[in-house]
Amino acid sequence: MADLKKQYDDLNQAVGVTVNQLKLDNVESELDKLTNASHQAGFWDNPTKSQATMKRIADLSSRIKPWQTIQKSLSDVKELLETNDNSLNDELIEQIKGLADDFDELKSQLKLSGPYDDHDTIISIYAGAGGTDAQDWADMLRRMYLRYAEKASYTVRVLDESVGEEAGLKSTTFEIDGDFAYGKLKGEHGVHRLVRLSPFNSDNLRQTSFARVEVVPKVAQPDEIEIDEKDLKVDVFRSGGHGGQSVNTTDSAVRLTHLPTNIVVSIQNERSQLQNKETAMTILRSKLAQLQLEQHTKNLRELKGPNEQAAWGNQIRNYVLHPYKQVKDLRTRHESSDPDKVLDGDLEPFIEAYLEQSIGD
Repeated sequence: MADLKKQYDDLNQAVGVTVNQLKLDNVESELDKLTNASHQAGFWDNPTKSQATMKRIADLSSRIKPWQTIQKSLSDVKELLETNDNSLNDELIEQIKGLADDFDELKSQLKLSGPYDDHDTIISIYAGAGGTDAQDWADMLRRMYLRYAEKASYTVRVLDESVGEEAGLKSTTFEIDGDFAYGKLKGEHGVHRLVRLSPFNSDNLRQTSFARVEVVPKVAQPDEIEIDEKDLKVDVFRSGGHGGQSVNTTDSAVRLTHLPTNIVVSIQNERSQLQNKETAMTILRSKLAQLQLEQHTKNLRELKGPNEQAAWGNQIRNYVLHPYKQVKDLRTRHESSDPDKVLDGDLEPFIEAYLEQSIGD
C-alpha cells in the first residue's frame, strides 16, 4: 500500500504541475465567461458572432474536460487509498496505471500550450519567384495542406482564391477548423522551395520555384484583437470571377487596409458585402495576432508590416524532386526521402519535429 501511495503522490503532483503549465485556470475562466454570455438575452441577435462563440465554448470544453476527468479520478483513487484496504490493491494498481497512461497522452498538449495554439487557423499561399512553375507549386502546397486536413478530420473552407493564367494559383486563402489546428500548423509559416524538372518548359529543364505560406490563428472574436476604426480604410468594389455568377452583379467585394501596418485584405467570395467585410475583418485580426506573436508587442500601432519575400535564402523547407528525392526542413533538420508522401499530406513527422524543437527554445 505504501508503494501505491507513492505512485499516486508522484502522479498527482505531475498532473498538478502540468495543469499549471497549461494555464487551465485561464481556460476555465474564459469558458465560464463565454458560457455566461451565451445565456444573456439577445445573444443570438448576431448569428455569426454567436455561432463563433458557441464553437469556442465547444473547443474550450473539449480541451479542459479530459483534465477535469483525470483530476476527479485521482481524487477517487485518493479516497480508496485512505481506506488502507489491502484487498483493493489490484484494483488500485490498474487504476493508477490507467491514469498514468492517460496523463502521458494528455501531456502532448504541452507542445501546444502557446498563445492561440488551440484556435482554428487561416492559411494563405502566395506564388513567389518562378513564374508559372511557382503558381503550380502554390497549387501543390494547397493540395498538401488539404490532404493533411482530411487525414486529421479537420474541416476546410476556401475564403479567397486567384487562379494563374496558365496553371496553378497566384494566391489562395482557406480556413482549417479542428482541435489545435493553428498549434499544429504554425510551423508551416514561411517560404517553401521546390526543385524539379519543369512540366511547363519545352526543354524539361530543372526549375526552382518558391511559394510563401502564411499561417495565422483564426481570431473570430473582436474582443481578442480590438481594431480601432480610425486605423481602417474600407473600399468596396465589384467582385470579379468566372461565368457571370450572381456574386459579380453588385459592389459586394471588400478591401480592408490596416493603415499602421499597411496590411491589405480583400474578400469577394461571399454573396453580400456584409459577409465579405466580416470575413475580411476575421482575416485581418488573425494577421495582426500573428504579427503580435512575432514582434512581441500588444500595441497594434507599434506593429510593423510583414516584408518577407518568397525567394531564395528565405526558405524554411526544401522539396527536391530532381536530381534526387528529399524533403528537408532547414530549422529542425528533419528530412524525408519520400516527397510524394509528404506532398500527399504526410506532415505529422515535420510538425512533431518543429513542436519538439519549440519546447526547447
